[in-house]
Amino acid sequence: MPLALLALAISAFGIGTTEFVIMGLLPEVAGDFSVSIPTAGLLISGYALGVVVGGPLLTVLGTRVPRKGMLLMLTGLFIVGNLVSAMAPAFGLLMAGRILAAFAHGAFFGIGSVVAADLVAPHKRAGAIALMFTGLTAANVLGVPMGTLLGQHFGWRSTFYVVAALGVIGFAGIAALVPVQSRPEGARLGAELAVFRTPQIWLALTMTVLGWGGIFAMFTYITPMMTELAGFSPSGVTWLLFLFGVGLFVGNLLGGWFADRALMRSLYVILAVLTVLLFAFTFAAQSRVGAIVAIPLIGVFGFATVAPLQKRVMDQAAGAPTLASAANIAAFNLGNALAAWLGGLVISAGLGYQAPNWVGGLMAVAALGVAVLSGALDRRAGRSGGGRVVAAGGPASGGVAAAAGPDGAVTASASAPVAGPTERAVAAGR
Repeated sequence: MPLALLALAISAFGIGTTEFVIMGLLPEVAGDFSVSIPTAGLLISGYALGVVVGGPLLTVLGTRVPRKGMLLMLTGLFIVGNLVSAMAPAFGLLMAGRILAAFAHGAFFGIGSVVAADLVAPHKRAGAIALMFTGLTAANVLGVPMGTLLGQHFGWRSTFYVVAALGVIGFAGIAALVPVQSRPEGARLGAELAVFRTPQIWLALTMTVLGWGGIFAMFTYITPMMTELAGFSPSGVTWLLFLFGVGLFVGNLLGGWFADRALMRSLYVILAVLTVLLFAFTFAAQSRVGAIVAIPLIGVFGFATVAPLQKRVMDQAAGAPTLASAANIAAFNLGNALAAWLGGLVISAGLGYQAPNWVGGLMAVAALGVAVLSGALDRRAGRSGGGRVVAAGGPASGGVAAAAGPDGAVTASASAPVAGPTERAVAAGR
């Protein structure tokens, strides 16, 4: 794997830390600005909304900018957002800083996924995407606990200053290590928007909303679930979150490895196991031993979906994947918001703190159903000879076509030398 992926992972670590660390700093922020905890919690919702809106918007605005230049600009925006947060004299400015950083988040992971995939051979692309997302999982294992500890001892502003410094390191790494990639010949706004006419794109995005949402239904309410049902102390919950983060880290790498070998079959198995785990956690959450065993496993199979889901969207948008990739990052955050809302509804209805696990299990089984439908459409298109064909590269690179056969294998033909990595077309559904 190229060293440039390390620079992307460092930036991802900073982005992941700033997204989730606010959960551990809400009391300090609320006290500093004399607002309630629920009001301070709007900083989480505001960030998620910024990712959903800002990611696709900035990606559209950057379609004419080379991808490396766009990554540098987004990292710069991330640094500014965290500095605004750190220096904010009023709650409104803190919210503005959070939204600025969130705008960078959505577009960075969308464009970064395309850049990471283009740095390696086609059969290693999911692994490259997973390696970039390792920074995000490492943020849950190390960045969030350390950032919370730092904020509790030296003030919450110190955490945002350190995250801004991480952004500077990531900026320097991208500038030094990521190769310059010229804007692909077909990277026009019309081409980026045209891929959304494909039903498979919408099925892939729906899989992301439902599959990742299933995890967040459980994760959003993990603290009251563990303290009220399993009898853990608040400090014990911290260790459970650490185990969950370790599971995310392992699952991310495994998901990338399996997706590079059999993408759709991997999704079927991962989503099926995730469904079983979430339903089982309804009962396991009432036992300390059960929780200790189940939580890291949910982390493993939960984040094992990320690289396959991201690659599935990019495969379906081959030739113009950048906006679709950013839209998928927005879909992850839409899943977060939807799952948290549904989980809150069932708790408010008096069904207990274990009820969000049923919500998560139902979302995961729905994602599995969408995956099976999407795979069936792939196979039917292959049997009828209607496998999706996409062309990559212009006259300078040669016309290269790639198509998915009945088994998802890729066949290619070229009338000139093979196109460069930023222009290769990859067919859907391995």
